[in-house]
Amino acid sequence: MEWYLKVLKNYVNFSGRARRKEYWMFVLFNMIVAFVLGFIDGILFEVGLLGNLYLLAVLLPSLAVSVRRLHDTGRSGWWLLISLIPLIGGIILLFFLCEDSKDANQFGPNPKAA
Repeated sequence: MEWYLKVLKNYVNFSGRARRKEYWMFVLFNMIVAFVLGFIDGILFEVGLLGNLYLLAVLLPSLAVSVRRLHDTGRSGWWLLISLIPLIGGIILLFFLCEDSKDANQFGPNPKAA
């Protein structure tokens, strides 16, 4: 939960670096919340209102942590656009997001070292 809140507090910061743990814990918590809200939507509303509002609310923090995660692997945030290529783009982006942190680069020192 602390990783999730850390990302939400840092939601407009597209500079710097984010460790794998920070990124994937945020993704895990997002998936859990989206599942629970989808379940509640299915029972109460049947239109996906809560889930869509939640996804809209975490759009900017998700983009920011994804850019910072790519910075941690030594890549520009523009690499997020590779996901627009059907199938293969998403696989390549997933590989990039799973990579280990690189040593100090143009985006700052290695966050693992701190």
